[in-house]
Amino acid sequence: MTKQEQVQEYFRKGYNCCQSVFAVFCQDFGIDTEKGLKLTSSFGGGMGGLGQVCGAVTAMFMIAGLKYGYSDVQDKMLKVKHNKLIQNLAKEFTDKFGSILCKELLKTNASVKTPPSVRPCERFVLYATEMIEKL
Repeated sequence: MTKQEQVQEYFRKGYNCCQSVFAVFCQDFGIDTEKGLKLTSSFGGGMGGLGQVCGAVTAMFMIAGLKYGYSDVQDKMLKVKHNKLIQNLAKEFTDKFGSILCKELLKTNASVKTPPSVRPCERFVLYATEMIEKL
């Protein structure tokens, strides 16, 4: 099963955007999927339903941190490089959908028709997964 199929499966089961995207990559980083689902459960609906940063984007940033993040606070160059990566991911997502904010994504993309069985954010989790795979 591809990661695209996996993210759709998680999302269609009812997991939030952040959970769906993050869960697909847990095994790649040796993270227990149940712990990953719990860790990311607070970020659905743009941070606990607040409409802030999209959960799919949050998961994308978390995974980028696992792969390219820093733990040595003295390594200023790596911090700058990592922040630039996150900014580039945000820009690419924004270029595609108009925002990284949940409330804006839902408002801006309200005209996109999806079948009744498909939650409107599925395209966001699919695109975030695709972006992570490119990393």
